[in-house]
Amino acid sequence: MAANPTTAPRLFDRRLLIERQRRADARGPATFLLDRVAEDLAERLGAVMRDFTAAADIWTPGEGLVAHLGGRLKSVTRVALSPQETLPFAPESLDLALSALAFQFADDLPGMLAQIRRALKPDGLLLAAMIGGDTLTELRQSFAAAEAYGEGGVSPRVAPFADLRGLVGLLQRAGLGLPVT
Repeated sequence: MAANPTTAPRLFDRRLLIERQRRADARGPATFLLDRVAEDLAERLGAVMRDFTAAADIWTPGEGLVAHLGGRLKSVTRVALSPQETLPFAPESLDLALSALAFQFADDLPGMLAQIRRALKPDGLLLAAMIGGDTLTELRQSFAAAEAYGEGGVSPRVAPFADLRGLVGLLQRAGLGLPVT
């Protein structure tokens, strides 16, 4: 049977990701990287001179991003990572969509961006940070070298990441104007 061409391939075991996030939360996660990204997103949002009445935090682990934004936002709906990638927002219902260190786990990033675009009002803003590009290059190379030496072959051990040029194309394809990466 041929695969459905409209269905994105399953890259991640979402239930396993959710369980690992729960386990990390229970043990008291080390949030230094997420805190740094949240500070950066809050600084960037601080440069935007407008009020946001309806915002969504999409898949950001923990409460750190919302905490760093303080009282800047009147209403923030948090969307937790779930086995499905369907967002619960009506068309043109959001002024602002935020996400920190989460979109790299999307099986269908173009579909996710299209959902966000539909949910944003015409002058809405998407502000997100994700792991991408050449992140973890040395780790990938080390795994490959060790496995090639010890096993005689190589298996992918680190998830694939989108590169910056590709992300700009995905943002444009989703209909988001003025993309900056």
